[in-house]
Amino acid sequence: MNAHNDNTTPTGLRGWWLTPPRSGLQRLIIPWQYRHLRPWARVSIAAGIVLTGLGAVTLVAGSFTTAAVGFGMVFLAGAALSFATAAWFLAIDRSASART
Repeated sequence: MNAHNDNTTPTGLRGWWLTPPRSGLQRLIIPWQYRHLRPWARVSIAAGIVLTGLGAVTLVAGSFTTAAVGFGMVFLAGAALSFATAAWFLAIDRSASART
């Protein structure tokens, strides 16, 4: 054991990307985002709420014309994606083992 030369930090892009250890689709999450899943889930929920409001305002202000419905659906689809991402982050965070 050489305690004087204990370099355990990941080297290179591959080592950085694989820390902390993840499996499957969790590797799609950026490492610094993976380390703070709960705050990022809150940001995603806030973005979903804003996008839902924008979709509702677009539909009402556009009097449900074809163009307004199209833009409103884009906003609402973005909101659905944002809420799904937040749910995924929270599910990963809940399933993680306790850190000691």
